[in-house]
Amino acid sequence: MITSTTETIPGLQISSHLGVVCGNTVRAKHVGRDLMAGLKTIIGGEVSGYTEMLQESRNQATDRMVAQGKAMGADAIVNVRFTTSQVAQGMSEMLAYGSAVKLAQNTSSPLS
Repeated sequence: MITSTTETIPGLQISSHLGVVCGNTVRAKHVGRDLMAGLKTIIGGEVSGYTEMLQESRNQATDRMVAQGKAMGADAIVNVRFTTSQVAQGMSEMLAYGSAVKLAQNTSSPLS
């Protein structure tokens, strides 16, 4: 499945829009990560535990969005965006969303 943050895919034509697709995940903070994050606020630097957690969340949300697109029969998802929000104290949601599209059949496309 092609995913793109742009509205179009260079060299390919969109034949139809199938609708909005999304995938999300909600993650809770880990006490150990919170302790390390607290120390990092004093000494500075990257909080690698949270970096890893956010990457895992983006990957899982993207996988769920793509699965929804495949279920709709999409060839690609364009205009992909990510957003986060706090759901409850210590819990955050990662949401991936975009437009599921069908691509025009073109024998000279890079996908052939």
